[in-house]
Parts: sequence; structure tokens; C-alpha cells
Amino acid sequence: MSDLLLLTSAQLNHAADLKEKISELQEELASIVGTDSSPALAPKKQFKMGAAGRTKIAAAQKARWAKVKEAESAAKPIKRRKMSAAGRAKIAAAAKARWAKVKAAGKTSL
Repeated sequence: MSDLLLLTSAQLNHAADLKEKISELQEELASIVGTDSSPALAPKKQFKMGAAGRTKIAAAQKARWAKVKEAESAAKPIKRRKMSAAGRAKIAAAAKARWAKVKAAGKTSL
């Protein structure tokens, strides 16, 4: 669009003449061939997918996701760490000792 602003009036007149000639030639061609040669006037055909096609695509997508989820579950085995009774007793004893120290100092919080 900005290119049009840079053209002189003589160039604009020449461009208009060329456009008019092209239009006349297209009309002449259409009269000879018997059809409209203008591609802009041809309606575009829309593609509509049938129910069977949609079902196939949905099944394929579900299969892909199942594969992904299977790979995720196989990659991460769930391991629970178990604490021994002796370890638990040690932690409990340390917590009790900490609280005894705090209470001896007259505090109500650590």
C-alpha cells in the first residue's frame, strides 16, 4: 500500500490502464472458452469428515496416549522407604529431649 503513495500520477494512470486491459482480456477469454476464467469467483469446497473417520482418529489418539501413559508408569516404579522401629525410636527420643530442654528454659515454643 505504501508503494502506491510513492508513484507519480503518470505511473498511476499507466497502472490503471494496464488493469483495465487485463480485465478486458479476461472477459474476452471467458467468451471464447465459455467459462469464467477468474479464479477468485470459484467457490471453495469445504472438506467434511464423516463419523467413521472421526472415530478412527479418536481411537488412534487414545492408543497413542495409552502408550505414553504406559511408558510413564513403567519408567517410575513406586518405592516406599520404610523406617525401622529402632530409627523411629531414635527420632522420638531426640524430639522428647529437645522439648524437655525448651520446657526447662521456660519457653512454650521452639
